Amino acid sequence: MFIAATQNQHKLKEIKEILIPLGMDVISVHEAGLGNVEIVEDGDTFEENSMKKAETIMKLSGRNAIADDSGLSVDDLGGQPGVYSARFSGENATDKDNNKKLLTMMEGIKNRSAKFVSVISLCFTDGRKISVRGECMGKIGYEEKGNNGFGYDPLFIVDGYDKTFGELESDVKNKISHRANALKKLREELEKMR
Repeated sequence: MFIAATQNQHKLKEIKEILIPLGMDVISVHEAGLGNVEIVEDGDTFEENSMKKAETIMKLSGRNAIADDSGLSVDDLGGQPGVYSARFSGENATDKDNNKKLLTMMEGIKNRSAKFVSVISLCFTDGRKISVRGECMGKIGYEEKGNNGFGYDPLFIVDGYDKTFGELESDVKNKISHRANALKKLREELEKMR
């Protein structure tokens, strides 16, 4: 069993849906009795933030922990919003606020290529650590489309699908997303450890 180091219910749901077929049981920090754990994401990379979250939860709980740090990286914005994706337009920003800011910054930009990045880290109570990175390529649309998903999903048009993550059904997204790609790599790493 792993404790997921996230307060984001959407992210927790995606992680659970993807890991269940691997036989991995994941519970939230609330289900583990840890309450609200605030972890300052002060790393410069997704890797640093992901590992910090997993290590913190593992130390607090004394149990194996899994963490994901993910976000959107837009080529012509120098990789922004990057590690600041969730708080791009301020500390208490909503998804709508962040999407609006991104669209404003993208005005007049022709190259709209972008990628979603997910780094998943595992910390085991025996000291082992795993960190994997998954990416999903696409581009930023000109308006929000679709009501599925969360965050930048209604703006991110996935390469090869001509639809935003917000328009794709969750079972399709969960096979092709940055998080799904990271979890595939994670499965390979876990199999090596057996």
